[in-house]
Amino acid sequence: MDRIEHTSLGFLLLDAARVLRRRFERASRDIPMTTAQLQIVGRLKHRDGMTQAELASLLDIEPMTLSRHLDRMEAAGLVERRACPQDRRARRVVVTDKARDLVEPMRARALALYEEAQAGLTQEQRAALVAGLETLIANLAADDADEAEPRRAAGARS
Repeated sequence: MDRIEHTSLGFLLLDAARVLRRRFERASRDIPMTTAQLQIVGRLKHRDGMTQAELASLLDIEPMTLSRHLDRMEAAGLVERRACPQDRRARRVVVTDKARDLVEPMRARALALYEEAQAGLTQEQRAALVAGLETLIANLAADDADEAEPRRAAGARS
């Protein structure tokens, strides 16, 4: 691989995410779920039954983009959309057993890839990398939450 020309944090994070995603997709071609679908299932695994709007916000994608993913996933038997008892306009998304069965093989491949990606790092360096990224995310997510609060309040008033 050529020497990385841009060593800014942003470029490094984007490049790391890009190469990880590509390698993961190559390693998982035989599993009938895309990485985007895996992200959806992964989020739902921790909070199954959230609404499509909540899920789109959590994944930071447009609701229509999520809807297209869910259409394909529902057709493949990976998720079900159910009526929300509190809001008849909303739909709750639930993971099926078929999707749950695919998560573990994909998780095992992801762990193997992460191990390969961190080759040459000591346990202390690995822990520092994770801690640093968690801090970076927490620092920036707090700002996002502050920005989202006025939008939520304005939406509640209209």
